[in-house]
Formats: sequence, C-alpha cells, structure tokens
Amino acid sequence: MLSSLPISLPELEREPGKPPMLRVGPTDGAANWAAARRDALRAVVAEHGSVVVRGLGMREPAEVGAVLQGLGVAPVTEREAFALRQTYSEGVYSSSKWPPTQPMCMHHELSYTLEFPGLMLFACLGAPTEGGATAVADSTAVLDALPAALTERFEREGWLLTRSYNEEIGASLEQAFGTEDRGAIEQYCRAHAIECTWQPDGALRTRQRRSAVVRHPVSGRRCWFNQIAFLNEWTMAPEVREYLIDEYGPDGLPFNTRYGNGDPVTEDVVHLLNEVYEAHTARRPWEAGDLLLIDNVRTAHSREPFEGPRDVVVALADPVRLADCSPTVEVTLP
Repeated sequence: MLSSLPISLPELEREPGKPPMLRVGPTDGAANWAAARRDALRAVVAEHGSVVVRGLGMREPAEVGAVLQGLGVAPVTEREAFALRQTYSEGVYSSSKWPPTQPMCMHHELSYTLEFPGLMLFACLGAPTEGGATAVADSTAVLDALPAALTERFEREGWLLTRSYNEEIGASLEQAFGTEDRGAIEQYCRAHAIECTWQPDGALRTRQRRSAVVRHPVSGRRCWFNQIAFLNEWTMAPEVREYLIDEYGPDGLPFNTRYGNGDPVTEDVVHLLNEVYEAHTARRPWEAGDLLLIDNVRTAHSREPFEGPRDVVVALADPVRLADCSPTVEVTLP
C-alpha cells in the first residue's frame, strides 16, 4: 500500500544537449517506484517535455506495462500504424521495425490521427553496442526557428498524408486498421476524415489532411506537431526511394506528405525541416533499464541508426483528441 505522504524525486540532472535525467538508486520495483511518484513525474514531463529515469533496471515488457498502470494513465491502442510492431499488452509495443542503418527522423507519434497519445514511455531492455538513441526536440523551439513564411503556409493549409497499403512494405491492413474487412476499413476511414480508394490489385490508397501546428491541450503552447519530414519521400534513403518509385510508381509510395492543398513538399524544404530538428536535438545514449517519458505534443522524438541488438519497448498513453488542441485547419480534404 502506497504511503499517503508525498515522495520526492531525485535531483534533476541537466546537461546541454541532453534531456533531463533522474538517477534512481535501488528500488522495490520500477512499477512501485513510478506509482509512488506519478504526480511528480508528470509534473517534470509537463515542465521539461521529457525526462530520462536511469536505474530502474527494467528487463521485461511486462514491467513496462506495470509502470504504465502505476502512472495511472489510460493506454492508447495504435491505429493507422505505418510500420510493424509486436504487441505485448494494451498500449505496450515493440519499437517499430525499421532498418537499423536508417534513422527514424523527428516526428510526433500518430500526429496524423484524430486521437493520439499525449504521453509516451520508452524503456530500454537491451542497449545497442553503438548509436540507437531515442533523441528528442522541443516542438515550440522548432516552430520558432522555422521560416515564418513556411510555417504560416502549413498553419493555413495543414499537411496532407498519402498512403498506399500493400502486403510487401510497411504495416498491412490488419496491422493498421485491426481488420482486413473492406467495409469495416471504409467505415473507419469515414469516421476519421480519411479518403480511401481501392486499387484494381486490391491495394488501398488513402489521403488525410491534418493541422501542422496545434496548441498544447494543457499549456496552450503553440507546437510544430506533424510528421511532414519523416513520412516524406525525400527523407527516404535515395536507393530506397528509387526502388519504390520503380516498383510502385510515384503515386504508389507506401507514404508521402504534401502541403494541405496537395502541392508537393520539395526536397529543399524537407532538408530544412530536418536541419532545424537537428539543431534542437537533445540525446542521451541508452543504458539497459532506462525509462524515457515524453510529452508527445510538446516534444518530437527520433531513433538514430545503431549497431548490435537493441530492445526498446514503447508504451502509448493518455489519449488526446486533435479537436482539443485548437487545430488550425478542418480535417476535411481539399
């Protein structure tokens, strides 16, 4: 039984270029430690956008689920996934299956959906031998650093995500929508402002428009909140992009992003977005047992290339509706 007295956190360690960190001594279990300090932990995340907790010593996915329960936040079931994951329990997954030699650029998890996690937990059960950090970037600082003309256009028009689902690349229909039934998928798309078209070969193509800039549902801070750069063709490795275009055509890429009116986002704009993210990136190399908490609206995250085995479990929690974030565009398609 938890004590009714407030339990303080260790002193917060701050270093330039790194997310803040709490260093923990011996505990009676990660879940008990987090449950006893749930309010204080959430306050740290609210103030700083992210925090690393080092010393909890987690080794199994079940421990991550227990920490999630201990924090007292509702889990989020992933829908519209773009890459494969293993499901461990409600809201608890493996990290996305992505080539270890290729980075996963800065993004906000499920920012193209109408309901997304407000809180993310990353737990390192096994650290790679080199690289593989889950880095973070403050979305308000990124917004302020981007050219005003660019952000004003995205704020006015939003951004458009196009996807082509097939059985060879990325998430399958079952993995993305929880079903292969066409009627159920079409119903989901209608309910979530997604235009869907079935191709003659049975593949599904979708389009959805979302806000690129939102207000944080608690603080009201304006945040650059999207996956414009990460899911754009110009972020792909050149050889991968060329292969996919040769195989599926320019309109059949597994995912791509555009301006909200349908205009292409050019290579120079994508490079600019990634350069600004990099200039505002904070990173700490993983150590086995680490826990990273991230405010998904305020803070973008990435996964850097790595060598050796890497076992990071992800938990999605605290559902937030786009409608509660003062979106700047309607979700209807242009």
